[in-house]
Amino acid sequence: MSREGLEILNQVQDDKGGVYQDGTNDNECGVLITDWILCQGFGIERHLYINIWQRLPQMRITSPVKALLSGYESTPSGVKANLARMLMHGALAGTGKLVILPVDQGFEHGPARSFHLNTAAYDPHYHYQLAVDAGVSAYAAPLGALEAGADTFAGQVPLILKMNSSNSLVLTEDAPDQAITSSIADALRLGCSAIGFTIYPGSDASFDMMEEISELAEEARSCGLATIIWSYARGPRLSKAGETALDVISYGAHMAALLGAHIIKVKLPTSHIELPENKAAYTHVPKDTLTDRVRHVVNCCFQGRRLVVFSGGETKSVQDVLGEAQAIHAGGGHGSIIGRNSFQRPREEALALLHSLHQIYLGKEPS
Repeated sequence: MSREGLEILNQVQDDKGGVYQDGTNDNECGVLITDWILCQGFGIERHLYINIWQRLPQMRITSPVKALLSGYESTPSGVKANLARMLMHGALAGTGKLVILPVDQGFEHGPARSFHLNTAAYDPHYHYQLAVDAGVSAYAAPLGALEAGADTFAGQVPLILKMNSSNSLVLTEDAPDQAITSSIADALRLGCSAIGFTIYPGSDASFDMMEEISELAEEARSCGLATIIWSYARGPRLSKAGETALDVISYGAHMAALLGAHIIKVKLPTSHIELPENKAAYTHVPKDTLTDRVRHVVNCCFQGRRLVVFSGGETKSVQDVLGEAQAIHAGGGHGSIIGRNSFQRPREEALALLHSLHQIYLGKEPS
């Protein structure tokens, strides 16, 4: 057994078996988040791991998180535990809100476009450390980036393996698509809480993508991993403005929910209505403000029974980022998944921005 493993066992023997405080002061049953893979890495035998499992303090699930998890009926307990792992981590732990750091833009846009504004971000360890220090709910990245820091940062932040990716060297206007670049086995080996997968509703390749995520999500569920779907509508029928139209965004979000996503990532919608056949229906949907539009997207995801987070998009001013987050919060959205607007800024600016986002989702004025 390694020295680190002995230290863990010594700490467990001194543990009095308390619970983490969450402020709810209720008697709800706690959910213990444990990591057998991590213990194996320390050389701890299975019978000693069971001893640790029985003695470690419990993470007591707060009422807001328990209410969210209750919406996932028939979801395996392992998946719920990993959802709780993200919802109970970081600055927003226990609130039912999420701020996720995604760094998957290198595939899509290339390294220079992604990282030239902040050259420290070429190093995958930079993103891990930013996620840890900022107290985000989870860190999402493709296989190679996660592997590059998996040992150094093991157990310090929940991980999401982004399992498919595209690149801008290929022209696929009629059939935008992404390649599967990793496996469920990779996600388990890296200790991930969830997998991430992009679909392009409207693409001529969308049916293949839906079949792919259906198969991967089934395998992920059987292993206790949550599924996050990036639902980005694009294809020959849609104009550029149509990709962020309210009817199209909400339709894509609903498709993700129907595919079994536990968390759904979409872009913020505009008030534009793209499809002629939808115009009559949307005369009855409030859409004048971003808060109204966020509320509609959340309603389209089983009326809030699925977690919905909104992307930050291209780098914009701090004021614009925070204004969008305030609208997301007011509209009942569950948080932000914000990449370029954080890692393309200098580290201290990124930490300040992420802190302000957390303040908004805590119901406070951003500082």
